[in-house]
Amino acid sequence: MTFSSCGEKDSQLDRPSDPYAVASTEGDALNVIVEIPAGTNQKIEFAQKTGFASDTLNGGRARVINFLPYPGNYGFVPSTLMDRARGGDGDPLDVLVLSESLETGTKIAAKPIAALLLRDRGEIDTKIIAVPADSSLRVFDVDNFLDLALENDAARSIIETWFLNYKGPKQVELIRWEDESYAWREVRKWKTD
Repeated sequence: MTFSSCGEKDSQLDRPSDPYAVASTEGDALNVIVEIPAGTNQKIEFAQKTGFASDTLNGGRARVINFLPYPGNYGFVPSTLMDRARGGDGDPLDVLVLSESLETGTKIAAKPIAALLLRDRGEIDTKIIAVPADSSLRVFDVDNFLDLALENDAARSIIETWFLNYKGPKQVELIRWEDESYAWREVRKWKTD
């Protein structure tokens, strides 16, 4: 499932010069910085010193996901850090925003609808699943986890299947799905602002 568009982007979308300086939340919305646009299979990451760049393997080759492209816009919540001392992976909190494809570096206000808990190389890896806070930017009518699980379970299943396979067979293990309340608790737990 890929969401893409050739249309103009909404004026509410922004491209901050320093994504790490952006607040984690604004009002009742979660800020998300897009690293990897929906429909892309090239791994792109933000680093404070170098900005957005393709993740590379040993030998300098770009890291490409050897699976279907990302099913949503993948990025992070600014001003969060899942520090290792508290069981995190040392990175900002990961988010998959279910919307049309957005450019790398775009800041979008999002509404968490679920959390997908995975085990990756022995570590718990939480993925926040979100939709745009602005309902006019949404690709389907989902407001919370019940909407996703009951009315759009095929989309939930696609997301789960994708995360369980994008690193190769049996590399990532499903722990469980959680609702939007759990997702917000995770954001509060890892906030640095």
